[in-house]
Amino acid sequence: MIGHGPDARERQAVGEDAVPEPRELRAPDGAPPPRLTVIVPTRDEAENVPVLLGRLAPLLTPLRAELLFVDDSDDGTDQAIAAACAGAPVPVRLLHRPPEARAGGLGGAVLLGARHARGEWVLVMDADLQHPPESAATLAAVAMRHDVDVVIGTRYAGRGSTAGLDGPLREATSSAATRLVKAMFPRRLATVSDPMSGLFAFRRAAVRLDRMNPLGFKVLLELLVRHPGARVAEVAYEMAPRHEGRSKASLREGVTFLRHLSRLRGRRLVGQIRRRPRTPADRVRQLVRMVCFGLVGLSGMVVNTAALWFFYEPARLHHLLGAALATQLSTSWNFLLVDNLIYRRTRVGSLPARAVRFFLLNNVLLLLRLPVLQALVFAGVGVLVANAATLAALFLVRFLVNDQVIYAALDRGRRDPVRLLIASGAAEAVTPPSRRRYQYLKYRYDVAGVVTIGSQIMLPELEFFRAQWVADADVDIAVRVSDVGGRGPQRRAAMTQYADRSVLRYEEQLGRLGANFRIQLGSPIEIQVGPLLARSPHVVYTNIVEALLRFVMVARGHMLLHSACVTLDGVGVMLSALTDTGKTATVLRLLRDHGGLFLSDDMTIVRPHGTATCFPKPLTISAHTLRAVQAQDLTPREWRRLQWQSRLHSKGGRSLALALARFNLPIMGINAVTQLLVPPPKYSVDRLVPCRIGTTTRVEELFVIERGRPATSELGHDETVTRMIRNTDDAYGFPPFRYLAPSLVIDGLHYPELRLREREILAGFLSRVRSRVLVSDRFGWADDIPRLLRGERGAAAAPVVPAQGWPRWSGDLTVAGEPA
Repeated sequence: MIGHGPDARERQAVGEDAVPEPRELRAPDGAPPPRLTVIVPTRDEAENVPVLLGRLAPLLTPLRAELLFVDDSDDGTDQAIAAACAGAPVPVRLLHRPPEARAGGLGGAVLLGARHARGEWVLVMDADLQHPPESAATLAAVAMRHDVDVVIGTRYAGRGSTAGLDGPLREATSSAATRLVKAMFPRRLATVSDPMSGLFAFRRAAVRLDRMNPLGFKVLLELLVRHPGARVAEVAYEMAPRHEGRSKASLREGVTFLRHLSRLRGRRLVGQIRRRPRTPADRVRQLVRMVCFGLVGLSGMVVNTAALWFFYEPARLHHLLGAALATQLSTSWNFLLVDNLIYRRTRVGSLPARAVRFFLLNNVLLLLRLPVLQALVFAGVGVLVANAATLAALFLVRFLVNDQVIYAALDRGRRDPVRLLIASGAAEAVTPPSRRRYQYLKYRYDVAGVVTIGSQIMLPELEFFRAQWVADADVDIAVRVSDVGGRGPQRRAAMTQYADRSVLRYEEQLGRLGANFRIQLGSPIEIQVGPLLARSPHVVYTNIVEALLRFVMVARGHMLLHSACVTLDGVGVMLSALTDTGKTATVLRLLRDHGGLFLSDDMTIVRPHGTATCFPKPLTISAHTLRAVQAQDLTPREWRRLQWQSRLHSKGGRSLALALARFNLPIMGINAVTQLLVPPPKYSVDRLVPCRIGTTTRVEELFVIERGRPATSELGHDETVTRMIRNTDDAYGFPPFRYLAPSLVIDGLHYPELRLREREILAGFLSRVRSRVLVSDRFGWADDIPRLLRGERGAAAAPVVPAQGWPRWSGDLTVAGEPA
């Protein structure tokens, strides 16, 4: 977290002791507390400030923003700021640093401004208008809408452009510097195309300013390297020409940049080497690797010595040149053995990348060995003996760098593997529909009379809602098969948002062979899925359609709540739990042993007045659910298949998939192929247990089931709302929901507004429901719930509500006694 009271060491680092508090230049009456602080570091920008304020301030008004200028000028820029902000519609503050307090240059100014920021988000931009105010405002809006920590204005992705740089030399220098820093930090900057951008925003709570001490201009680079777990998005923008004045870049700044880069890389390297094994078992494994590494090193020393003898004796080369050539041969030998024997199971990254780092390490150490080798030769030591001595002396360094850096596991807080790009104002290049594909929606569904869906592929989860009478042109969500994505492969998956949030496109690494999709938000919502996804309808529904259905429901006053719902003795009972707790097995046992009506197992449609509407998707039989299945209708072949299907599609399988999603893998494609080869074991509830399906009920009891020491406790209303939201979010933890959802706009409601309305619907629903936590250590919830209800309500409970015929959607889907 950002500290608001930096200690003396931190204040001295940025010269803060000599800097006064920011002056309030403009404080409009009734201005709400700022959510965003825009930091504009200035140095001799008197001519640019009036234009900047005139264009930027009106754009910040709807964002609840304040402007904070951190001024290092001697040309009267501070007076120009004070004069220009007189009529600004947003609060404006000025922090002028006298010459003796300008430590750290632009980086020090930004850090000082961030410490005085009052908003939860901080946006940094230049004053010379090369960062267009319109692009800055768009970036800020994106940052506050998405669930990310850092949003970067990029010139190197989407429709971004470096045209505003001063000539081809500056463009070439900027491009070369970007490639250099990405090569120096290939993991931490993997999803960042412009790590040295001067236009960026960050969430204050996600950044530790006390870790940062940037030199010169490259504040963002320091931030990204110091915070490897920060979630990053990029917004493409076109860099504009400088309005007035001249560039602050110089040879001195270039030298400062190289110093900064080498310092960052050096500290990172030292930190990796000093990292210790966490457990005794890890220490033993590291010791075994060191012994094996030493044995490989001995064999490499033999190769090196033999090669040096050949170059020095028969070939008559100088001993230093011979040592250099021998090192290349022994390095090749060592790399092949180390890579294929010692680290075969744990190696990360590509083979060329590992080889480059391995050779770079040995050649850097060669530069250190050669002077020592020469000194030993001058002292009378034989060339071969002196060479062997220098190799042995650096053994520990070679091992630690290989073990802790080159072959180290990825950081626990590593960067998200999917690139998130917002192509603001850019038109999407749309592939025209193929003549080989029809546009007719073969399958149509009416989900509880609230949302209609048309699809070219069958969606088994919605078969209960099949409604072929819905006109093809009247669906709310349309799913079609199309060729989505570029033809060639790419290095990582990317979620791109086009044209002011109306189009979203997800593309995986395999080009058009990957699990790609495109969503056009509108009326109707158009979903296009690639051929691979089309062959795995379960993935299409679970990972794409249901995420959209959830928020379309919210926009229409309903909530798709992650829960099960049944009626027992006429009482509406809802069950909630985190995924793979035992909810499905409990529902099956309740229906088998105690009768009642089934409404849902995975998702339930709820309304604010306490009504639950059925959502009877097929049940997924996981490993721990199998014990509750006693269906006589399953064939022997189905039972045998169910044994291994249930193990793959269980908590263990889901955990493995979520773990793989953290790596740079085409995870949706892997999921689609897995589901294609091993379909999930899904069965209609009435095939697993004899039961009847109801349509609506008024829920009176909610049980949040958990595993642990048996206990029952009441839940307060606010805590219940929070738990149910958390349980629902848990059902959407698999990619690409977290990249897709923040970009949604449905019926004019943005994602934060949809989340707020969803919470309001749930709060209204739960206000009429008694909520309890029921803990069991033996999967005994199906016995405990009926016992609790009958003990509290007596044997004479309400009569069972008869099942309604299907389909029977009325205009408002009410139940007896529900307010209109």
